[in-house]
Amino acid sequence: MDHQNISSEVTIPHHQHSDEEFRGRIRKTTIILSVITIIELGLGLLMYATNFPDWADMFIKGVIVILTLAKAFYIVSIFMHLGDEIRNMIMTIAVPLLLFVWFIAAFLWDGNEYKKLRNRYDKTKQEELIRMNAPIKAADTTTRHTLD
Repeated sequence: MDHQNISSEVTIPHHQHSDEEFRGRIRKTTIILSVITIIELGLGLLMYATNFPDWADMFIKGVIVILTLAKAFYIVSIFMHLGDEIRNMIMTIAVPLLLFVWFIAAFLWDGNEYKKLRNRYDKTKQEELIRMNAPIKAADTTTRHTLD
């Protein structure tokens, strides 16, 4: 009796790499991640060491965020082996991840808008802001306060 194991699961055979090819891939990954990290650190240190205008600071922060996301996707592609998977598997993981990042950004944006509205319409918050922004007056040292 001839029994065959036929599976309905779709599998993609992974190619076995030689040791030298594997080491080259690790070396390439290390160099790419190191270069991106050094650029991120350099931009961060440059931002704190100099006094750029606000728009330039925001631009540098945006570049750092883009580099960080690129590094994160590269790490997921290499170390979680998603680069070797079929497109549907990649989309199954990437789309929920992007939605999760979008949710975080939306909640932060909404929280900031709530804070702005609360500070605009709540009179107690306005008074606190006015008090905090008021210039500090020098103490009057000529008058002595005594307890009777």
